[in-house]
Amino acid sequence: MTRVSVARELRQLLRLQGFRRLFTVRLVSQAGDGMFQVGLATLFFFSPESQGTAADVAVAFAVLLAPFTIVGPWAGVFLDRWRRRQVLVVGNAVRVGLTLTIALIMLTSGVGPWIYVLALVNLSVNRFLLAALSAAQPRVVDGPLLLTANSLAPTLGAVAAGLGGGIGLVLGLLLEPGRTKDAMSLFIATAVFGTASLLALRLGKDQLGPLRVSSPADVRNELVRVARGLVDGARYVWVRRTPGQALLVMGVHRFIYGVTFVASILIARNLLADPSDTQAGLATFGTILGASAAGFALAVVLTPTLSPRTGPHRWIGLMLLVAALSQALLTVTLTQATMLVGAVFLGLAAQGTKIAVDTIVQRDTVDGFRGRAFSLYDMLYNAAFVGAAALAAFTLPDTGYSRVVFGLLAVAYAAVAVCFTRFGARTAGDVPVEIERTADRPAG
Repeated sequence: MTRVSVARELRQLLRLQGFRRLFTVRLVSQAGDGMFQVGLATLFFFSPESQGTAADVAVAFAVLLAPFTIVGPWAGVFLDRWRRRQVLVVGNAVRVGLTLTIALIMLTSGVGPWIYVLALVNLSVNRFLLAALSAAQPRVVDGPLLLTANSLAPTLGAVAAGLGGGIGLVLGLLLEPGRTKDAMSLFIATAVFGTASLLALRLGKDQLGPLRVSSPADVRNELVRVARGLVDGARYVWVRRTPGQALLVMGVHRFIYGVTFVASILIARNLLADPSDTQAGLATFGTILGASAAGFALAVVLTPTLSPRTGPHRWIGLMLLVAALSQALLTVTLTQATMLVGAVFLGLAAQGTKIAVDTIVQRDTVDGFRGRAFSLYDMLYNAAFVGAAALAAFTLPDTGYSRVVFGLLAVAYAAVAVCFTRFGARTAGDVPVEIERTADRPAG
C-alpha cells in the first residue's frame, strides 16, 4: 500500500458519516482523558509531597489500575448487550460528575482517600469507553477500510490525549504550586467530557450495535450471566486462535513496556533533573512523552503503508524488534538525547503493535463476542502494567536507571518477537457450534 492509497482511504473514511461522528467522540473524550491523567500524574509523581521512589510509583500505579483489572473483564458482556451509543453518552456524562467532584475536593480539602477512590472509578469508566469505541468501529466502517480506520482512530485518539495532556502540563508549569494548579486541568477536563457526551448523541441509537439488546433483569441473575458470558468470550478467542494469541502477545508487550514507563518517570524526576526540583522533572517527563507521541504518529503512517505487505502477524514481530532496539540503546548510555530517541522507537513499536492486534481481534471475532474480546484486552492491558510496576519496584533503583534491567527488557522483546513470528497462528481456527451459539444468548 502506497502513501497515495493511504491518503485515498483516509478520504474515503472521512466521507463515512458514522465514522466521522464516532471518531469525533473519540478525539474529544481522549483529549479530556489526557488532561485528567496528567493532573493525576502531576499530583502523584511530581508534587513536592511525593517521594518519587520506585516503590511509591509502583503503589500509585497499582492503586490506579488494579481495580479495573478485576472489573474490566465484566465490561465486554455489557458492551455486547447494551447499546454502545448509550454507553458513550452516559459514560462521558458520568465522568463529568466524577471529575468535577475530584476537582472540588482538591480545591477545598486537598488530597485525601476520596481522591483515590474517585480516580479509580473515573479511570475505570474511561477503559470501558475505550473498549466500547473499539467494539463499535466495525459497525461504521466498511471491511476493506478497517485497517486504515484502526491506524487512524486509536493513534489520533492517543495524539488527542497527548494534546490534552500537553495542556495539563503547560498549566502545571505555568501556575504556582498549590491546590489551584492541581484542580485547574480537571475543571477543563470536565467541560471536555461533557462535550464528548453531547457529541455522541449525534449517532443513531442502534447504529453502534450490538445486534441484540438485553431486557431488564435483577442484579443477581445479571451477574451470573456476566460470568457465563466472560467464560464464553475467553473460550471463543482461545479456540479462534488468532485473536487469543494476539491478546496474549499484547499483554506481554504491555508488561515489558510498563517497566520502561516506570523507569522513565524515575529517570525524569531523579536523574535527568534535580530531585528537589519537581517542576524540572515534570518538564523533562513531558518531553519524553512528546517523543513517545511522535512515535505514535509515525506508526499511523508506517503501519497502513507497510503492514499489508507483511501481514499483521509479521508486522507485530517487526514492531517488537523495534521495541528491543529502543531498550538496547539505553544500555549503551543514558542521556536526554538517548531517552528521547528510545521513546520515539518505543512509541512506534507500541502503537504499531496495537494497531495490528486491534485489526486481528476485530477481523477474526464476530460481533457477538467483540465487546468481550476488547474487555479481556483491557484486563490484560492493565494487569500487565500493574505487574510491571511491581517488578520495577524490586528491580529498579530510585534513579530509574539500570543497564542490566534495560538489557533484559531488550532480550525479552526480541524473544517474544521470534516466538510469535515463528510459532503464532496466521489463520483463525474453526469454532465449535456450541460456542458460537453463546454469542446470541439473551441477557434477560
